[in-house]
Amino acid sequence: MESPSVVNHHHPVRHSQPVLQTIFSCVFNKSKSQSEEALKPSFIDLPSSLLEVIMSRLVLKDNIIASASCKSWCEAALSVRVVEKHPWLLSFSNRSSLFELRDQVQSKLYTLNLPDLAESTVRYSTHSWLLMHTPTSKDMFFFNLFTRELISLPKFTLPFQKIAFSSPPTSDNCVVVALNFNVQHYVTISTCHPEATEWITSVFPAALICYMKSQLVYLNDRFYCFTLGGGYLYSFHPSSRTWVCHEDVYHCHQLQGGWERKKTFLAENKGELFLMFTCRKEKPMVFKQGSLQWENMSSTELDGFTIFFSSYYAQMRTNLPWMRNNLCTLRFGNNRMRCLSYSFNKIRYSPHKGRLSWLELVPRSKCLWIDPPDNVLDYLG
Repeated sequence: MESPSVVNHHHPVRHSQPVLQTIFSCVFNKSKSQSEEALKPSFIDLPSSLLEVIMSRLVLKDNIIASASCKSWCEAALSVRVVEKHPWLLSFSNRSSLFELRDQVQSKLYTLNLPDLAESTVRYSTHSWLLMHTPTSKDMFFFNLFTRELISLPKFTLPFQKIAFSSPPTSDNCVVVALNFNVQHYVTISTCHPEATEWITSVFPAALICYMKSQLVYLNDRFYCFTLGGGYLYSFHPSSRTWVCHEDVYHCHQLQGGWERKKTFLAENKGELFLMFTCRKEKPMVFKQGSLQWENMSSTELDGFTIFFSSYYAQMRTNLPWMRNNLCTLRFGNNRMRCLSYSFNKIRYSPHKGRLSWLELVPRSKCLWIDPPDNVLDYLG
């Protein structure tokens, strides 16, 4: 769905009804000397410029509701409505040249044959780019699924548990970070960037028993990860090469019991860090990074969020009207890919019997969410 142009850059506020009441009061009550019979105010007679100001201050849900009132309100609501792009599903097999790309909203499926990737494995994905690794040759490179552009990195010979990159490889500030908790008390961190000739590797102290429970997430110049063995949040700053354990602030003893057995995911949205737990026969839990601890988010606080996650990357959207308040993951089995979602509004999974296999969904899935470019059909046509 193409996002309409935005004519007003005011940020929407959460409580839109008081805003409407205040504006309407100013418009219709300024001439109290006139009788109600003579005035006969009508919302549909508001000037279009004022309607656009009103609509620009509504959250997406109220914008959609208001657009159903009449033609003039619909035109004003659409002119300022901000709708984020939804990610597509990508499924693949290791060391295969065939990739399946699916637009979940439009129910469109595309099959791509990419011989350049036949011997490689996807390790990470964001910003429409795949980070590929060839185990036999130790080659590491970026590949854009849509433009077919390939950007090489130096060979990487060290073992790693998780790897990620900060921004598109075509940007000046792109950096790749690989982590490996290979020795007790220590973590090995390697970094590289496009056009570099070698990787830079350092060793840092870590907790007694540490193992990655989440994928790496880049936020505010740092890479974050959540670990097994105490439930610690760690961060790495590539420029200063500093490794920090946030155990005093983000220790998770206060989280609901048994989190070690749950699948764990980190995601960022608009400068904030989120932690998600999923587990069989239990509803997902979402926590937000607070000043002193992880804060459990209620269904009301999650209203409007759509969370997409896989073992490669997790991302959040706030303006997807057709998938509001959902947590979406992927399942790949019986030679087919499917989407499994949990609705925080309806407190249920879809499909319902998908909850029985929720625990097995992500780690075994060779599929991920990928952001298509605006002109995606030009590359797929």
